[in-house]
Amino acid sequence: MAHVLPMAKRVEVVSHLVEGAGIRPTTRLTDVSKPAVLSLLLRVGEGCERLHNRLVRGVDCVTVQVDEIWSYVQKKQARVQPGDSAEVGEAYVFVGMASASKLVISYRVGKRDEVNTAAFIKDLRARLVSVPQLYSDGWAPYVAAVGSSFAGSADYAQVVKNYRRKGRKDDDHRYEPPRDPFITKTPVFGVPDMKRASTSHVERQNLTIRMHIRRFTRLCNGFSKRLPHHKAAVALHMAFYNFCRPHEAHRVTPAMEAGLTDHVWSVEELVAVALAEAPGEPPQPKALKLPEPPPGAPTAPARALPNGRGFLRLVGSAPATPVAPTPAPEPPPSGPPPAPEPRRMVQLSLFNGE
Repeated sequence: MAHVLPMAKRVEVVSHLVEGAGIRPTTRLTDVSKPAVLSLLLRVGEGCERLHNRLVRGVDCVTVQVDEIWSYVQKKQARVQPGDSAEVGEAYVFVGMASASKLVISYRVGKRDEVNTAAFIKDLRARLVSVPQLYSDGWAPYVAAVGSSFAGSADYAQVVKNYRRKGRKDDDHRYEPPRDPFITKTPVFGVPDMKRASTSHVERQNLTIRMHIRRFTRLCNGFSKRLPHHKAAVALHMAFYNFCRPHEAHRVTPAMEAGLTDHVWSVEELVAVALAEAPGEPPQPKALKLPEPPPGAPTAPARALPNGRGFLRLVGSAPATPVAPTPAPEPPPSGPPPAPEPRRMVQLSLFNGE
């Protein structure tokens, strides 16, 4: 008969993993063997992926930020040999986050290429129900992916930050050379709000990932050796972040702020639901609606285009400035008309331009 960990020990193992402990520290802290920890991580991670697939859909948000965080499996991409497995090398994590609720709407683990970018944006589109303000970095495949999946139903802009280092013209090495401009914002589709265009929230989420997943810690030996365990660790973190970890800004979890659940999940509840979660169908894209205008703001005219190709909207309009009524003309004065003033003769100058 196979040995099965009791629920209390499973919760203890998962609690250490989601707080940034590696596999070997978890085995020492919980007195559970390494194969058992890896097996539990794989099963709970796959269940969390199915849980995210079922619950995180129908998200209504105004602003979405997307970004990619670098990681690798077994070895870095520069050291990959022609005979190595396809899962070896870089394994980026694409993350799409709602700026207001801080909910991770969609994520994907894979190579940083056009195929994974298109699949990530397609999954993000299927989980939304309103036209978003979408912001990303300057990764070029985003343009084609957003254009294909959203088909005009997104206000999309790219925010590029200049981290290139240039030498100073003088000999002063005490200060970093200026990077001007540091941020370049470029509208791509629709009418994005360029004043609020930013990727700072999702970049802060990258720090959360590196702090809570030991495999993402730089310059250490805790990196992933197999891709399935790497994906399971990412799925476990995303479920813990969305449903179990209250956000400091909201005092509730991102899933509660987004209206996907009504309470803070415990780690025990997450483990129990994830292990019992059955496979389900991925979400299908629905017709997007225009977001409601802020209170007090006028509703701009809009009409949906056929075949779901977006909306024909009136943007940039403002109420007309009230015009003062024209006063009635005064009656002409009685008596003879006044004599015209004599015309003055002015000498023109070719040098003064008169």
